[in-house]
Amino acid sequence: MGFENDYLSKDMKIYSKRSCYIAPLCYMKDTLFSELKVVEFASVLAGPAVGMFFAELGAKVIKIENKTTKGDITRGWKLPNEDPASAISAYFCSVNWGKQHIFLDLREPTDKALALQYTDTADIVITNFKPSSARRLGLDADTLRARNSKLIYAHISGWANSEDERPAFDVVLQAETGFLSMTGEPSRSPVKMPVALIDLLAAHQLKEAILAALWRRERTGRGCEVSVSLWESAIASLANQATNWLMVKHLPQRMGMQHPNIAPYGDLYTCADGQQLLLAVGTEQQFENLCRCLSVPQLLKNPIFQTNAARVKHRHVLNELLQAIFSQRNLCDWLDVLHAHNVPCAQIRNLAAVFESPEAKALLLEETLPDGTLTQRVSTAVFRLRE
Repeated sequence: MGFENDYLSKDMKIYSKRSCYIAPLCYMKDTLFSELKVVEFASVLAGPAVGMFFAELGAKVIKIENKTTKGDITRGWKLPNEDPASAISAYFCSVNWGKQHIFLDLREPTDKALALQYTDTADIVITNFKPSSARRLGLDADTLRARNSKLIYAHISGWANSEDERPAFDVVLQAETGFLSMTGEPSRSPVKMPVALIDLLAAHQLKEAILAALWRRERTGRGCEVSVSLWESAIASLANQATNWLMVKHLPQRMGMQHPNIAPYGDLYTCADGQQLLLAVGTEQQFENLCRCLSVPQLLKNPIFQTNAARVKHRHVLNELLQAIFSQRNLCDWLDVLHAHNVPCAQIRNLAAVFESPEAKALLLEETLPDGTLTQRVSTAVFRLRE
């Protein structure tokens, strides 16, 4: 560790321990960027998710936190049943695996000089500073790249105009970019997505930008600045909902689980045992399979159900018929029947059930704190590599 140890709080220093559940096909991932050095000034979710991605791929990631505020703000974002005296929260752990944590006051000359030592030898710097703060601290892209020509300076901002310094928490972006106009039940208040998805989408955009910049540096020997905003990341992810509006002026509305283009897709049915069944019938063949396994081939001859467009138009009638059928048997029975006929369907599982599965356990990463506390989170790099 060298001189870094002087700036590591004993209570907050984290030792890495890879989970025994790591999938064997991923054996190469943790050495992909073993020669790479990343300095992370970012906090909250999006920027730290990018830093953790590179840590998972073997990079040395140094996370510099503000010691005057006791570090990343999410250290204090605790659930009611979490230890108030702990230096970390479960939220913080979700995107801060495998990093070296250093606490500095960047307004102090000694701490600022140490931060610059790290950036002068870094391959990548990740920030979500406000532009005015970055310039005031001397940690803006122009300043750092003038000192280190090979540096890739990666920045996340909230808004398309990077000089717009309004706070940009995820739910604000969900509102501003149209997502909340579409989430929830008809004629009811909007419902935010249960994870900060805009942050995670921006993180993925920045990962892609950094990887492109690394490829460019291999060819030119020069670093560059890459940036992305939460706002643009959200707009870019509107996908078919955007084109539904842009091309045919269909203004998406709140539809609950239902899909504006496909039926029955996302629709829920209550079974005899009170459990809910979800269907996701996306092709004509799958609808034929559904009708046959439910012993209602006559639906295929009904003109209001013969095409997907017709089923979307007459979704209410179709769902009443399907509900009457699904109410006759228990969920597990229907799942067996539908799976046997290759009809996409699902039960709704909570996270306790999800993480009982070996497939989910294969994605876990662990770290043990000096006090023996075991922390867990889900990997952010779940692709596989094989030779």
